[in-house]
Amino acid sequence: MPKNPSIKSVLIIGSGPIVIGQACEFDYSGSQALRSLREDGIETILINSNPATIMTDPSMADHIYLLPLTTKSLIKILKEHPQIDAVLPTMGGQTALNLCIEADEKGIWKDFNVRLIGVDIDAINITEDREQFRELMEKIGVGMAPQATATSYLEGKEIAQEFGFPLVIRASYTLGGAGASIVHKEEDFDELLSQGLEISPIHEVMIDKALIGWKEYELELLRDNNDNVVIICTIENMDPMGIHTGDSITVAPAMTLNDRTFQKMRDMAIHMMRSIGDFAGGCNVQFAVSPDDDEEIIAIEINPRVSRSSALASKATGYPIAKIATKLAIGYHLDELNNQITKSTSALFEPTLDYVIVKIPRWNFDKFEGSDRTLGLQMKSVGEVMGIGRSFQEALHKATQSLEIKRNGIGADGKGYTNYEQILDKLKNASWDRVFVIYDAIQIGIPLSRIHEITKIDMWFLRQYEELFLLEKEISSYTLETLPRELLLEAKQKGYGDRQIAHMLKCLESQIYTKREEMNIQRVYKLVDTCAAEFKAETPYYYSTFENDMQREGEKPYAENDSIVTDKKKIIVLGSGPNRIGQGIEFDYCCVHGVLAAAECGYETIMINCNPETVSTDFDVADKLYFEPVFWEHIYDIIRHEKPEGVIVQLGGQTALKLAEKLDRYGINIIGTTYQSLDLAEDRGSFSKLLQENDIPYPRFGVAETTDQALKLADELDFPLLIRPSYVLGGQGMKIVINKQELEEHVVDLLRTIPNNKLLLDHYLDGAIEAEADAICDGENVYIIGIMEHIEPCGVHSGDSNATLPPFNIGEFVLQQIKDHTIKIAKSLNTVGLINVQFAIKDDVVYIIEANPRASRTVPFIAKAYGEPYVNYATKVMLGHNKVTDFDFNPKLEGFAIKQPVFSFNKFPNVNKQLGPEMKSTGESILFIDSLKDDAFYDLYARRKMYLSK
Repeated sequence: MPKNPSIKSVLIIGSGPIVIGQACEFDYSGSQALRSLREDGIETILINSNPATIMTDPSMADHIYLLPLTTKSLIKILKEHPQIDAVLPTMGGQTALNLCIEADEKGIWKDFNVRLIGVDIDAINITEDREQFRELMEKIGVGMAPQATATSYLEGKEIAQEFGFPLVIRASYTLGGAGASIVHKEEDFDELLSQGLEISPIHEVMIDKALIGWKEYELELLRDNNDNVVIICTIENMDPMGIHTGDSITVAPAMTLNDRTFQKMRDMAIHMMRSIGDFAGGCNVQFAVSPDDDEEIIAIEINPRVSRSSALASKATGYPIAKIATKLAIGYHLDELNNQITKSTSALFEPTLDYVIVKIPRWNFDKFEGSDRTLGLQMKSVGEVMGIGRSFQEALHKATQSLEIKRNGIGADGKGYTNYEQILDKLKNASWDRVFVIYDAIQIGIPLSRIHEITKIDMWFLRQYEELFLLEKEISSYTLETLPRELLLEAKQKGYGDRQIAHMLKCLESQIYTKREEMNIQRVYKLVDTCAAEFKAETPYYYSTFENDMQREGEKPYAENDSIVTDKKKIIVLGSGPNRIGQGIEFDYCCVHGVLAAAECGYETIMINCNPETVSTDFDVADKLYFEPVFWEHIYDIIRHEKPEGVIVQLGGQTALKLAEKLDRYGINIIGTTYQSLDLAEDRGSFSKLLQENDIPYPRFGVAETTDQALKLADELDFPLLIRPSYVLGGQGMKIVINKQELEEHVVDLLRTIPNNKLLLDHYLDGAIEAEADAICDGENVYIIGIMEHIEPCGVHSGDSNATLPPFNIGEFVLQQIKDHTIKIAKSLNTVGLINVQFAIKDDVVYIIEANPRASRTVPFIAKAYGEPYVNYATKVMLGHNKVTDFDFNPKLEGFAIKQPVFSFNKFPNVNKQLGPEMKSTGESILFIDSLKDDAFYDLYARRKMYLSK
């Protein structure tokens, strides 16, 4: 059956600001859904309060409402658009589902005659209400762990007495495992039970017998109205039960599942999906499997929506789950839809992978001082990376290289642990770095059986680690001159970076690169071809690997490369890597717009990124996508293969910027602002000289490389002092200190964590107002796209401040200084593209805090508030395609737009929540007000100094 002709207008609910447990993956699914509906000529109306996303871009939907996700907002939209026929709530995570249920309970959908598509209310209720779900599973014969529901403290205590410990407490209707915990000891139970009951919106918890050490699997399913079901991907968690799947290292396809058990699990998943409700769309099912020969399967939960893992599964298989789920929701059947990969077969097929993907979460514990770093049922990671390789080992190495935590892969970088007690403790209490510690444990001689006993990680994975260790040991017995070709090739096939091999052979990375060239060990690129080459794949979506040479008679040996280089002019855009605090979805927004603008200028566009959650890694955004680590060795090989006109680094945050120096050193053209200008802005000494020459005031400062130098500087500069390391993003390591003892402690700590760094000490302007400006410059002309004033005083990181556009409390005299300084700095730095300048205002004097000649966090916010495509304009300026004067700027904003940061402190209950110069927010929302008399503004202004920490 083709699409339902009665659906002409659809409302999509987004997921709101990014929090731990709900990140960029819903921007990806929402964007796909919007594009999917518009292809079918359906009018789209979107509600979402997150300005940093692609989905809230004016071009994405017919009507976009940047409003809080409340039923009040829904009523406003439904009154303005009486033509809305249906609502699609499955693309906005738990936030959208919860809002959908609330609207249903209040009778809003009924009042406006709007139907639900993609899911039905019964399915949401059954899967969210753990008691109902358990009863249904019992009825259909699907096994579950012994469990019972408690709606009171007393009930919970009785259940615990009956089951015994260890137990699992899970709160109903929550996101990212909020309120969930494993209770090993009776004395911890009371507090965790109260916490779970409190967090659940319906004050209900499910108490399960803990299945510690069981293996965990996830299946991604799609179903149409005809009851066709396909399983898109089977994902295996390397970490056993007990760690939230968002915090687990996951692998696809499943590695340790025998075929009999897989078929049984598949049948159970299909049976479960069919029994929860009569709807067409996507579903995610989680199972636990006993780690013995019986391989008993029990169901954990089912989510009747696209989830974080469906974004991962989409990127792992190239099958656009959200896009197809949307088509099914409006009535299409799977066999009527085109397979997006082959373009010639139908979507009614199950992908088969001839490669392996490994997902590793990215945590930010350093931002939450004093936080509990052990992993459990409550999700704590802020983002994730994905590595694609021909083997588990290669994919594991690529994923660890993508994390950007100063590790070069698994082992072989001199950064492992060597203390026996410390290693045992890290294995017992799963923490963010356990993926590395397993290798360290093998290295110091702990037997695999002991590691398995402690971690319950399947022996298959541990043997893969052991093979890597044995290879490192073997290579280390050679020198650069004596290393045989087959060993170097094997190391590359198993994912070792040149840096790691150089570490083993005690030589330079560049020497390994040269050695590979001499031995003709070259990276080849493979299509993400999920039809296992049965059909011709059309998706220009690649990963790299190393192959053994093939040889035909009378020909030179060769390895097959799927990535065909065209003779078109090409531009490479470097992505921003994993989502983290300080570098979030806003840089992905900039990268996507950069790619689209370069395409408009006639270039073939190439994207390099490793984040599976984002729009930039969608296979149809750029002409070519390399799903690779944003890591020098990988990037350099792609550049040598593609020979682009240049590389854009100023859109991908600090990740891309950090590579500018290497690109410059290797003679690769950086599009837009040159490396010299980027470096000048970062180098405080040279930058201050530039400010001096231009008569621009800045706070007194000094540069220190040792603690002694810092203490000496303190006498000249006077306290309070702001200390910060060079070349960091999100205010990492910044602190305000008020005496010599604090200064000494912080400097010692910084030099330990970031060795050889230049530390900047500024006299902190106490009580100053902070403001920032973003501008586009073509080297001669400057256009200021927006000036924002922070509601909090100077000293709170700009990413954590509430900020208003335009300013609300700055007089004309000060505003003129801001404009003059911005124009002077942009020109003096020879900026070509975007620049962000931050100011402190005291006694009507405007001081410069810093300037960043790149896309900043605020650019998407300003673009949404004014309804202007600023990144598109800036990219065209960078490419030399246009001058700033070519554009007809026409910003539209009545009243004020306020950027409101959102925090995820609830994941870390005992953490200091005070704000300071180091950024802690995970996302942001936008709030429009007509005037400063608005209650919301008054409330923010009244609390502006409450959280400021020295």
